[in-house]
Amino acid sequence: MEAWNTAFRRGLVGGATSSVLSTAALALLGRQQAGSAYAPTNAVSHWIWGDEALRADAPSMRHTVPGYLIHHGSATFWSVLFERVCGPLLDRREPATTLGVATAASAVACFVDYRLTPRRLQPGFEQHLSRPALAVVYGAFGVGLALGAMLSRRTG
Repeated sequence: MEAWNTAFRRGLVGGATSSVLSTAALALLGRQQAGSAYAPTNAVSHWIWGDEALRADAPSMRHTVPGYLIHHGSATFWSVLFERVCGPLLDRREPATTLGVATAASAVACFVDYRLTPRRLQPGFEQHLSRPALAVVYGAFGVGLALGAMLSRRTG
């Protein structure tokens, strides 16, 4: 049980860093590719609002807030799982190992999101972004996982 408690505590840090970095990537790429910095995050709220959310381009309480909260919750889920499964590797505090394992975890998350998850529960931002842009978003997510793992293991 202690291992899960530690993973949860550390996963909160990694969830925050990976959520913020990937959301920044979504905003920048959304502005570039969809003409809206908010459209990719709004699209995540299709879990609640269906296809209406996929057409929402402006910031709103209806789409942007739940879209971000769902994304943040998902990032935290993946970060806790990452910490639980990869904790011993992360405990080595080797930046290259941490980044490599985080990159692999991000690739697993992408695979699960788009190959194993029903369409209704997929992220939704793929409706606004190209595949190369999605790779950048998941790359930012991986960097966030690595950063969170390093931050939660810093000393003093």
